[in-house]
Amino acid sequence: MNRVWREAILPLLVLWLISTFGLTIARVDGSSMNPTLQTGQAMLLLKSPRWGYAWHLTGLPYRRGDIVIFKAPPDSEYAWETLSILGVWEVRHRSYNIKRVVGVPGDTVEIRGGQLRVNGQKVAETYVSGGAAQDEAPSRVPLGAVYVLGDNRQLAESVDSRFYGPVSVKDVAGTANICLWPPGRVGGR
Repeated sequence: MNRVWREAILPLLVLWLISTFGLTIARVDGSSMNPTLQTGQAMLLLKSPRWGYAWHLTGLPYRRGDIVIFKAPPDSEYAWETLSILGVWEVRHRSYNIKRVVGVPGDTVEIRGGQLRVNGQKVAETYVSGGAAQDEAPSRVPLGAVYVLGDNRQLAESVDSRFYGPVSVKDVAGTANICLWPPGRVGGR
């Protein structure tokens, strides 16, 4: 039993601890973060800052410009999807999304004249795809939340905080500012 523990159970436990509380790999799927991220890219998802914040060891770990992976608010019509398992069972679950943090608690975020403004100031965004974003009324980011947008702001290309409002930090899995694949592509700030 000691050998089984050392050679099988312990390594699996360590792997589970690392992937749950430390880091894991996430695959990009969709065009909402174009041109920064493309479908098929592999991103390193850092989870440890999330747990530091959840356990009140650190302050808010997310800053404007961070790319984060999160679940949409549970009361949003965009939060749930149904998966078919072997064509027999259907399971509803909240899928993960990847977007950029543009507002942190206390910020007022709006889009006016196709330009993102935070606290009334225009934000220089060299990473946004072409095409004007539709104007959005000012939205104040509450404590414990972040405002996220896709880099592809063209109409219907990114479902983000413009559709479901600020995202609770509890629903953010972590930051994904490091691209692992393909080599040479950087998906951060």
